[in-house]
This record gives sequence, structure tokens and C-alpha cells, in this order.
Amino acid sequence: MSIERIELQPGYSISKIIKGGWHLAGGHGAIDESTALDDMLAFVKSGITTFDCADIYTGVETLIGKFRKKQKEAFTSGALPPIQIHTKYVPDYDALATLNKYDIEKTIDRSLLRLGVERLDLVQFAWWDYSFPRYLDTALHLKELQTKGKIRFIGITNFDAAHASEILEAGVNVVSNQVQYSVLDQRVESDYADLKADNIIPYLCYGVIAGGFLSNRYLNVNEPKAPLENRSLTKYRLIIEEFGSYESFKNLLKTLEFIGQKYEQGVAEVAAKYVLQKDRVAAIIVGARNAKHIDSLSRLSNFNLAEDDLLRIEDHISKANGPRGPFYALERNKTGKHGSIMKYNLNTD
Repeated sequence: MSIERIELQPGYSISKIIKGGWHLAGGHGAIDESTALDDMLAFVKSGITTFDCADIYTGVETLIGKFRKKQKEAFTSGALPPIQIHTKYVPDYDALATLNKYDIEKTIDRSLLRLGVERLDLVQFAWWDYSFPRYLDTALHLKELQTKGKIRFIGITNFDAAHASEILEAGVNVVSNQVQYSVLDQRVESDYADLKADNIIPYLCYGVIAGGFLSNRYLNVNEPKAPLENRSLTKYRLIIEEFGSYESFKNLLKTLEFIGQKYEQGVAEVAAKYVLQKDRVAAIIVGARNAKHIDSLSRLSNFNLAEDDLLRIEDHISKANGPRGPFYALERNKTGKHGSIMKYNLNTD
């Protein structure tokens, strides 16, 4: 079955599974460029045509730009379907107090150059610390660049509901909201629950399999100890701690396995499908390291979780300790255990 698609905006269709790019920045191990380019081609041929990256993912915009250039003839002739590239604008923490129009346009121009495009499909705007009030001016500057033709659509990422509402009320047409959302992390549901109906923004969700923790790999293994393999696992191990005891996490995995057996699917597929079936979710972002994952991702179109399956999962969620609070608030606390593992100044030329 083909990969499902959704029209994020009139005339703008994306695959409901988005190929994440964070792991290509090298934090998960050495990247072989030739293999990465071949994998991108395999994903596009499978119907996963939408790519997620960021200006702070070292080398990833450039790598996608090389892919576009290498396959230019195939895209032009129609041998390959068009791709959609979603990048992010993430100013360094140290720049938040002084950020101006020139800085913003310079970074957007750099993304255009790296990707080899005249207009960015979607720029997802992030902001580290709301005590620096320029986030609203920055959103309006991005709107100006949209008017100039450098940006097609503007999205946000990791904004809580209160500050997302400010941006919307300022007149910025926000078409997507990239959020962390999984069976382990439901903060976005409670935080955005009271948003006015005309302010509801479709979610593009990351963390749906918690860096791999929500998979068969962790079903019957002892609790992993630090140091973990990569920063992604460290990040999601902290989310598991917020959720409850490691034993409660393992019980959740067993339930996901039980449900999966009914559909001949694994834990990761059930966890991903749970998020995909949520009302506000437009797509999920999966950091599949290579083309070997395409088969399991394609199977997500083959089944839907029944009401009793959802109730089994919701029962675990209802008993969870957390995480609680406004969306992404834990990660914004630079001295807390979640914020202390973040890297806040990653822009490079």
C-alpha cells in the first residue's frame, strides 16, 4: 500500500510520514554521504517525499541540497515525484537578545543556498527562551521574508500554546506546529486543549517512538544505564522517567506488543499509528537511519487501531506520572535535567 498523504495547505501535499534529518547531523555516528543520498532516493521512490531538517543540523541542509542537484533531471522529467523540504529557523540562544532583520534574512539566505532552492517550502520557527521578547518580532520578520518570496509557508516548533497564540494573533499565518508527541508524552494535548478553534494548527510530530525506546528492542531487556548510545536516547530516557517507573514503561511496551500481534505489527508501528490517528496530527517525523526502515514505515498504511486498542493504551497514559506542564517547558529550563543536555548555540557557516 502506498504512503498516505495529506494536504497541509491548499495545493501543498506532504507525505504523512516525514523523513527526519537530525540523525544525519552526525550525533548518531559517522555519516557516509553516498549511502545517505542513496537512502534519500529510496525513500522518495517509496512515497516518503517530505524531508525535515534544520539550519542547526550540521551538514543536513547541504546534504539534501546535494540530493536535489543529483536527481535534478529525474525531478524535472517527472521520473521522481516532487519533494517537500521542511527546515527550521533556530537562532542561537546567545543571539536572542539582539536578533534583528539582517540576522534573520542572512540565516534564511544561507538555508536557500545550502538547499539550492529559490524559496523554502516550510520554515519552522523555534525560540529557546521567552524571557527574550523578540520572538514576536522575529515571526513578523519571517512573514516579511515570506512576502518577498523567500519562504512559502511558516510553521512553529516547540512553542507552547500561549506563545503560539501570540504569533497567530499578530497576523502570522502559521500552517504547522512541530511538537514532541507520543504514548509517553501527552503535554501538547493538555497545553493546546483550550486553543480557539480558528487557531488550531496541524501537528507534525517527532519523538513518536522515543528515539527507539518504543520498539521491540526494549521489550525484554534490563533498564539501560548511562552513558547511553546517543543524545537522542538520553533525551527520551528522561521522558520515560517523567512517565513513571521503568517497570511501568515495560508494561506499556507489553501492551503495545499485544496490540501489534493482532495486526502483525511491532511495538514501534503501534506507537507510531497511535499518534497518526490523533485528530490534530497531520504527519509524523521518523528519524529512520537508512532505507531498511521503509518496509515497516510503509506498513503503517495497512492497519488502524481499533477503539479497544486505544483504550488499552489510554489506560497506561492515565496512570502515568507525567510529563506535566506547558508544552516543552521542561526542556526550556537550562539548569534542569532536560534542558542541561540541550545544545543552544549550533549555528555554523
